[in-house]
Amino acid sequence: MPLALLLLGLIVARCGLGADAPVPRVAPNYTAASIVNAADNLSGVLAPNTIGTIYGTNLAYGTAGLTPSDVQGGVLPIVLGDSETQVFFSNYAADLYYVSPTQINFLVPPMMLPGPVSFRLVIDGLMGKTIQLTLAGAAPGLFAMVPKNGVTYAIATLVDGALLTASSPAKPGDIVVLWATGLGITTPPAVYGQLPTAAAPLAAGANLEVLLNGVAVDSSAIGYAGVAPGFAGLYQINLTLPKSTGKNPEIRLRLDGASSIPGVHLPVSP
Repeated sequence: MPLALLLLGLIVARCGLGADAPVPRVAPNYTAASIVNAADNLSGVLAPNTIGTIYGTNLAYGTAGLTPSDVQGGVLPIVLGDSETQVFFSNYAADLYYVSPTQINFLVPPMMLPGPVSFRLVIDGLMGKTIQLTLAGAAPGLFAMVPKNGVTYAIATLVDGALLTASSPAKPGDIVVLWATGLGITTPPAVYGQLPTAAAPLAAGANLEVLLNGVAVDSSAIGYAGVAPGFAGLYQINLTLPKSTGKNPEIRLRLDGASSIPGVHLPVSP
């Protein structure tokens, strides 16, 4: 889906990556703090089926991004391009979206359970340090645009796919679609290594809240929250904006006690 590609492009573009290949046969170098949620670059906050990013050096021998030809029979790749880099959570190889010498975008294997896991990166048989992480049940992150004029806007669309911007905002009462990662288990659950092809709502009992200026909207305003078909680890939330919505409210997601970061705004003009 084109918007999913836009999201991935924004994740990569905002990082100012270098393209130089590392010295061959040098082990990858990274830290626990450099393993982050891809939506908001928040470290230490990952959950099963979350799109993550790792920054470091010597992470890959080249640069490659996921293309349609990499997804054969709906199976996502664990190696991209000419690089021999693989990312492991315990003994499970993560699916990859992008690799470069300084950044890798990956998907936390969806069948893993919340709790302690070991993380490691291997390139051409050389293993980086093993880092102990704790996966949460949910790690909500809203994808957002690169800040402009000091304001960070959530990536959101109308139901017809029109991108919301400061110059093309939503109106109170509109149905908007928010794009996120880290929203946890769905029904049916995501399948390891498989690209989702159909909608799958959050599992029964999920207590997702959408907060506008710190106030949770009525749950009836959330028409759908679940998998975005066609892109693993990407979730969409269809939200009817309350008639009382003010101009460019701060928007946050809250789920299972975890919240997305503050300071992200939704383009709205009453």
